[in-house]
Order: sequence, then C-alpha cells, then structure tokens
Amino acid sequence: MKKAEVKNVPKTVDEYIALQPDYVQVKLVQMRELIKKNAPDAEEVISYQMPAYKLNGMLVYFAGYSKHIGFYPTGSGIAHFQKELAGYKGAKGSVQFPIDKPLPVTLISKMVKHRVKENLAKLKKAK
Repeated sequence: MKKAEVKNVPKTVDEYIALQPDYVQVKLVQMRELIKKNAPDAEEVISYQMPAYKLNGMLVYFAGYSKHIGFYPTGSGIAHFQKELAGYKGAKGSVQFPIDKPLPVTLISKMVKHRVKENLAKLKKAK
C-alpha cells in the first residue's frame, strides 16, 4: 500500500500564508506581526502544519480558516483571559477570531506577552 501523498504542506510561515486566500492572508500577516512584536526573541516554526512560535518551549500557534483566524495560546493563555474572550468561540486552548471583524490587537498582544512570561517563569523555576 502506498503512503498517502500530502500536498501543499508548508515548510515556512511565508509558505503557509501564501497558501491561504488573499482575504485570509491579510489577517495572518497581521497576526504574525503582532506575535513577533510581542515576542521578538521567539523562534518562528511550523508545527502541526501551522505557524508556531517557540521561546523556552511552545508559546503560541495560529491558523487561517475561511471564516476565522484560530489562535492557540495554550490552555493557560485562554484561562487567564477568559473574561476578555467571552464574546468569541473557542475551546480549552484556542480562540476563533472572525475573519470579517478586526483582530483584537490589544488582547492578542496581552496574550502573547502573558505566554512569554509563563515560559520564562518555567525556565527560572527549572534552574
């Protein structure tokens, strides 16, 4: 039996964004810029076939869909901002930002900074 061929698997964030429809690309570029601004030392990678950022462990992920941008700041990132996220669909470790609405820039920035602090605290604790 032949292995299933997987097409269009991105190797970089640039490739990932380029594979998305134009209207989704705009939001993905904005999300990427927000993460890089608030976690400038984070390493940009592809993990689970989506853009991800590592800084002393996994920090956050994001992904583009036809009706929303998925943001994955882990369970602790969602729990910490539960009140601010009340108007959005989501799950234990994720939130969906509607594609037809502006991204909540301030909230995303705070969430990324929170995750940076968490990962740095884990690093200090491990030492």
